[in-house]
Amino acid sequence: MARLARIPELSRMARQRLKWMDYYQAHGRNAALTCRYFGISRQTFYRWKRRYDPYNLNRLEERSHRPKRLRQPTWSRELALAVLHLREQYPRWGKDKLAVLLGERGWQVSTSMVGRILTRLKARGVLREPLHSGISTRKRLWRRPYAVRKPKGYEVKEPGDLVQVDTLDVRPLPGMVLKHFTARDMVSRWDVLEAHTRATATTAAGFLDALQTRMPFPVQAIQVDGGSEFQAAFETECQRRGLRLFVLPPRSPKLNGCVERAQRTHTEEFYEITNFSLDVATLNQELLAWEHTYNTIRPHQALAYLTPHQFVTQWQHQRKESKCH
Repeated sequence: MARLARIPELSRMARQRLKWMDYYQAHGRNAALTCRYFGISRQTFYRWKRRYDPYNLNRLEERSHRPKRLRQPTWSRELALAVLHLREQYPRWGKDKLAVLLGERGWQVSTSMVGRILTRLKARGVLREPLHSGISTRKRLWRRPYAVRKPKGYEVKEPGDLVQVDTLDVRPLPGMVLKHFTARDMVSRWDVLEAHTRATATTAAGFLDALQTRMPFPVQAIQVDGGSEFQAAFETECQRRGLRLFVLPPRSPKLNGCVERAQRTHTEEFYEITNFSLDVATLNQELLAWEHTYNTIRPHQALAYLTPHQFVTQWQHQRKESKCH
């Protein structure tokens, strides 16, 4: 049968399907022969044969698979505003953490629904992701001729058994470097933060005051890398306080993985999206507020979405009950 329509501007795939139909017509309407020649299945051929119309070759183009009836939002405007408010308050927290916070505020909402609300808010342009500040956070590389590993038999079971400490270079402006200290307890994920203009052994020794004061449990041991700030006065102060000190071997940041991950979190969720002060005293007050948010509000995935404060509270309660029994 002759083609009765003028060939329009067809896509490459539509022209290929048109060749199937022409070959089929020219070879005695033999579908099996056509399928073997073009290497296609009979199911595919017959599907497009049903679609083929010599008067309208555009029917050989792919059609939209978009459903005729789209799922409409089932959440209330108040819930969407609550999600928007929390995401704007904590712009780097995902649907899992936001769902936990919403549940604490009395909302009965699933994690998947929070994700759909965020997607819709972004599509409407209501929710805008924060712009990166472009600051550089570079981990300093230090070399040390000798280092002592943590003993293989040392067990980390309870909060305070091992606290990892690390420093980070924060560069808010060209030529300006701030030294950020992070201490993270490996079990409870409780963090203590402090910023200084320099990272010296004396500064690091002073950080021990904040570490022991603001962690709600006694600290038994500290693990650091081979940086010079963790030598001399720092080691002396650890010994004076009765704190065991473990030093990593060279080029082994993975052994301090908990605090390394903490540095990334504080970079992404504080430094990159906060208009923080360049005055160290003021910055430390801002870091103290963020530390409180991190330890008492932010759900932690590794803790089954408990906050470090909730985890420590449960641990203290269980410990008290076990002593009573």
